[in-house]
Amino acid sequence: MRVFLASLTVCLALQAQTVRVRPAPYLAYPSPIVDGNSPGLWVDGRLKVYTSTGELIKMSGPDLFSLWNDLPPEVDSPAHFPMWIESLWRDPSDGLVYAWYHHEPGGYCPGKGLTVPRIGALLSRDGGDTFEDLGIVLSSGDPPDCNAQNRFFAGGHGDFSVVYDQGDGCFYFVFDNYGGPASTQGVSLARLAYEDRATPAGHVWKHYQGAWDQPGVGGRSTPVLPVRTAWEKSNTDAFWGPSVSWNSYLERYVILLNRACCQPGWPQEGIYLAISADLSDPASWSAPVKILTPRDIGFAPGYYPQLVGKAVGETDSLTSQGSRLFVKGISRWELFFEDPPPPTVDPEADPKR
Repeated sequence: MRVFLASLTVCLALQAQTVRVRPAPYLAYPSPIVDGNSPGLWVDGRLKVYTSTGELIKMSGPDLFSLWNDLPPEVDSPAHFPMWIESLWRDPSDGLVYAWYHHEPGGYCPGKGLTVPRIGALLSRDGGDTFEDLGIVLSSGDPPDCNAQNRFFAGGHGDFSVVYDQGDGCFYFVFDNYGGPASTQGVSLARLAYEDRATPAGHVWKHYQGAWDQPGVGGRSTPVLPVRTAWEKSNTDAFWGPSVSWNSYLERYVILLNRACCQPGWPQEGIYLAISADLSDPASWSAPVKILTPRDIGFAPGYYPQLVGKAVGETDSLTSQGSRLFVKGISRWELFFEDPPPPTVDPEADPKR
């Protein structure tokens, strides 16, 4: 596969298609601050999009291009605030909405401003206006490193996506592990069976050394994309913040990633794309390739890339041949997949003539 960005062509050994990053009319979410993935869902013909600043924000409208700020969703307990909703899924069988959040608890490393994020689950019975907190489902068992130099985290799990795989009936968590031994840090996987969706605590299992047998709370994990330089170092070099969608045109998962490198403060080195036929199989993931540089993005920090489908029914978790590419809630690009043109044959050179 090849990427086309302006006049730049990069050859990628991903699959038979090409992908073009091409300019598109300016589009921005009405929320002035976007601090994470901004998941969406369709309810009664309307699109609802959520984003977070630690406080929850909801936008709604008839389509992606006509959103406005709506009343924020309510959660029945403040126990896991500050809270960032990162992924959503609406059950087509009963309309219940499941959501998953990144939580940054206090009380770690006094005086250093470091936290240890965790991942929890929510349930809505009214289309995403109010939620019940189902508790924490993913957390690290490694002790916090209060000497970490990344300025944000002393370890923990967070900055993630959740997608439902109809093929095997599991929800897949693609998350970041920020602590523990360097060999375990990086973009990692966990999963939850469909039948456990309403009671997820204790039923999420991490992928570790080829098996799905480590508990979500406290268990070990093996990264699909290991760090190059550990998160506790001041010059960390790592992919983070995966945004994952099922692409109906490719019939593959498309994963967008940030890359922090190689100074304190998580400077954005670029936005990357990877493709997977099967999220549960690390061998099916392509090597990430850069599709936008900081200069292409044009503003800093250029975090939180997200692919969002434009058609009715499409969202950040279901995309198609041509979808909008957002960075921190702003879209000036479209990602367009296509088959390469067939090779031309010179009839004069055809040995069959």
